[in-house]
Amino acid sequence: MQKDLAGEVDAVTTWLPVREPDLTVGVVLREEPLNLMVCADHPLARQESVSMEVLGDHIVPRLNGPVPAYWEAAVLPARTPAGRPVRRGPAVTTFYEILALVAAGDAVCTVPDEGRRYNAQTDVVYLPLHDAPPVQWALIWRTDRATPLVRALAQAATDCGGSTTR
Repeated sequence: MQKDLAGEVDAVTTWLPVREPDLTVGVVLREEPLNLMVCADHPLARQESVSMEVLGDHIVPRLNGPVPAYWEAAVLPARTPAGRPVRRGPAVTTFYEILALVAAGDAVCTVPDEGRRYNAQTDVVYLPLHDAPPVQWALIWRTDRATPLVRALAQAATDCGGSTTR
């Protein structure tokens, strides 16, 4: 997760894991399934769901930019559950670059269900990964900037049914 060093953001929701020592991981706001994005004419596109093991048969994008290694390993693992290597393809920086690679048939990529909800298009299919853990989205803030307003936001989120992770 890229940190806001300028201090312009008080709190943010993001996809876990987050392990930076100067960030507080607050309440988990929601969980959703992890999907595999494939192009519409990909052989997997007609499946109801797939296993994380299929990552060993395809190329996934290489994430470029300020992405912690532990986060990339959780999002796009280097190995399948059975230990097979996952091949990396072109480097990407944005979700829309990933979407273009997948739509062109040059890669497949894991993505939270949010990707399907907000980026539905006819040339991409989102397949549930039936053996993947759910994606958790949590409230995050800089520990040294835990203002009364941030603490109140975190408490309100917790009171609405969330559960803290640390």
